Amino acid sequence: MSWLGLLAGLGGALLFGLGAVAQAHGVRRSAARPTGLLGFLATSVRDPWTMGVVAAYLAGFVLHAVAIWLLPLYLAQAATAMSFPVTALAVALVGERLRASGWLAVVVVTAGLVLLAAGSGEAGPVVTDPAFVPAVWLGVVVLAALALAGRHLGAGVLGTLAGLGYAGSAIAVRGTGTPVDLAVVAVALAVPAYSVVAFWLYSLGLHSDQVSAATAPMIVGQTFVPSLVGVLLLGDGVREGWGPAVAAGLLLSTAGAAWLAAPRTTGAGLRRDDAAATASSPGPAARPGPAPRRSP
Repeated sequence: MSWLGLLAGLGGALLFGLGAVAQAHGVRRSAARPTGLLGFLATSVRDPWTMGVVAAYLAGFVLHAVAIWLLPLYLAQAATAMSFPVTALAVALVGERLRASGWLAVVVVTAGLVLLAAGSGEAGPVVTDPAFVPAVWLGVVVLAALALAGRHLGAGVLGTLAGLGYAGSAIAVRGTGTPVDLAVVAVALAVPAYSVVAFWLYSLGLHSDQVSAATAPMIVGQTFVPSLVGVLLLGDGVREGWGPAVAAGLLLSTAGAAWLAAPRTTGAGLRRDDAAATASSPGPAARPGPAPRRSP
């Protein structure tokens, strides 16, 4: 295992976790839900706050890419998924807090990620299979179609789709390297394509529900899917005798995040202080504040 890769992944996790809370604050300043991708992009490029969030994500992505190149995908994604506890700690900035059961879910997720780290082996090589390029771009098309169909759904679905987008981005990074040729360029272009759609979907989820309710399923998707693809298709290794521990780590991290993402009416560990949220996310001065939001 590369310690440089692990440190890079954890550094990216810190930026992603803080960026998620900043992104939530940004999207909640507007009463309008950003349901159109093009309109969302046009508004975002004119908003200094959103562009600051993008800058933080880009810096985090560079660190994440280093982790992907040096570590098996399941460990690189697990390290990045440590952004989840960071987000859980920082949600008070947007008027949210975790109940005791929510903190238990954070502990379960973290324990799963520790098991993944302990059982990690060597990273697979850069993908050079000619079929990789069309497969990656087919994923972009499928994700875009799912995004258009599911953009009006709840935070759990939107977070899951965002997680699949970031998963596709991570998998695509494994096809980039030297020497640079047409296939490498084509795969590299898929990375921002996945990321833009994922960023939009995550913003939709953050606009209408708690930060952690959208973040938890996103973390599951961007951790679980690349982990399986890396081990089954891309040659990522597992330490001898540690296969069950890695499987248990994936299950624990998935179960903990799914519990935290559950609707509040079924006992999830999340709650939102609407008054604090409104105070921390004011609308534009020229318009009255938006009515309290309810989960879909």
